[in-house]
Parts: sequence; C-alpha cells; structure tokens
Amino acid sequence: MNRRGSALLILAAAALTACSSGGSGAQSGSVASASAAAADATGSTPPAALTIDGAASLTGVLDKVKATYDAANPGTTLSISTDSSSALETQIEQGAPADVFLSADVTAPNRLVDKGLADGPAVPFAANKLTIIVPTANPAGIERPADLARAGVKVIAAGDAVPITRYANQLVANLAGQAGAPADFVAKYDANIVSKEDNVKAVVAKIELGEGDAGIVYVTDAQASAKVTTIDVPDATNVPATYDGVVLKASRNVVAARAFLTWFAGSDGQAILATFGFLPPS
Repeated sequence: MNRRGSALLILAAAALTACSSGGSGAQSGSVASASAAAADATGSTPPAALTIDGAASLTGVLDKVKATYDAANPGTTLSISTDSSSALETQIEQGAPADVFLSADVTAPNRLVDKGLADGPAVPFAANKLTIIVPTANPAGIERPADLARAGVKVIAAGDAVPITRYANQLVANLAGQAGAPADFVAKYDANIVSKEDNVKAVVAKIELGEGDAGIVYVTDAQASAKVTTIDVPDATNVPATYDGVVLKASRNVVAARAFLTWFAGSDGQAILATFGFLPPS
C-alpha cells in the first residue's frame, strides 16, 4: 500500500478509536470522530464554513477547488488563505483560526501533529518538481543550470524557512555534484541571491517583472505564468516535493474539515491538481 493510502487508513482508524474510548470528558470528541468516520464512509459532507490554509503554490488549485466543492456541497463554503507553508504554520501555532492546512512539504504539517495541534495524521495529497525560470526575454542569457553561478547573475529566492528554499538548496547541491559543474558552485549561487521573498509566488512575480535574472520554483508555478521561460533541470538532480495536509484540532467543524481533506486527497481533488500540473503523491 502506498503512503497516501496508509495515511487515509490511519485517519479512519483514529476516528474509530476515538469513538470507542470511554469517559464523559471524551464524549463530545468521540461523537465528532464517529460522525467524521460516518461522513467519510458515506461520502456526504455536513454543511459548514471552512477556512483552508494552503501553500502559495496551490493558489490556482484552491480557487478551482472552492468553486467545485461549494457547488457540489450545498451549505458548505470554503474560505481560502494562501501564503508560504512556514508562515501559515506559524499563524496556526499562534492561534489563527483555520480548519485544514495544506502544506508544500511534509515537515510543517507533521510539526503540528507532533505539537498536538492536528486532528489525526498528515495526509499526502500531491507531489511536484522543480525548475529554473527566467524572464521571457532572458536578458542574462541563461541557458543551463550552471549559469546560476555565473558572476553578475541576479537570483531571486524565497526566505530560508519557506519549503521551496529547502528544495532549491538541495537541487543546487545536486547540481554541484554533476560532472563539469563550476568549482564552488553552491557558494557562487548563494552569492548571486539578491533578494529573499515571502513565498514562491513572489519569486515568480519578481522574475516576471524582470527584477531578477533567474529563480528556482515549482514546475506548476512556471506553467501558470506566461511571462517566464524555463531552463531544464536534469532529472537526476531534480528534487521531488511532497505536499501533506492536516485537519486542525482547533477547527469548529472537524467533521466537515476531515470530509474535505478526504475529498481533496481522493480522486476528485487529484483530477483538479492534475490539471495544474501536480503529480499524485508516491
């Protein structure tokens, strides 16, 4: 069984376990968990207003999901908020209201699980890859990944805590190990970074405006822009990005939140994700 299927089974098992636990103090939680399990089993979704916090790279996907899910579930409305996964995680930890968190990595949602802020395990729902983008006119004449270390190239990156930066740093390290890579490739790349943005969408925006010569982003973000050109990254060096989601324990609508996450990680959500270039989770 793959990782996604295992996570969904764990989620259902957690609901049944909570339902069977005794004690008056656990009664309300048990009823909610039992209702959630029933909702997942029947495919029905209780009406609710849900706040979905999603990674910036999911912006287009979640706009489509909102229209689709609201129409298919009368009485349920989705409120979408997107930013870097690290910023959203911090907001959730500080008490910002949200029902579901959809992250561009596995680290942030699992930290929430470890801190007792999630209702159930993290669920993988998508995968992505990286690419290099340049402005359409490509004024710096970048033709290959090695050019990112060339003197004078202005690289736009994201903040150190943002998932795309961790993936990009791994890609740069992988590129440095390729035959013919310039000496001190990593150091030279780092020296070329001229700004660090709040999230991957901001990186794309700066490249579109010509405020930088190149940036490393997700393939899906590159595909969504008509104002950038991509520079191929060798498959052997590329870095897979896995996206995980969690239902938040502070949600006022845990039953509906779990039903949404199950739907999003299932075939309907996968169909929407695929139209934006996302891959299924492995």
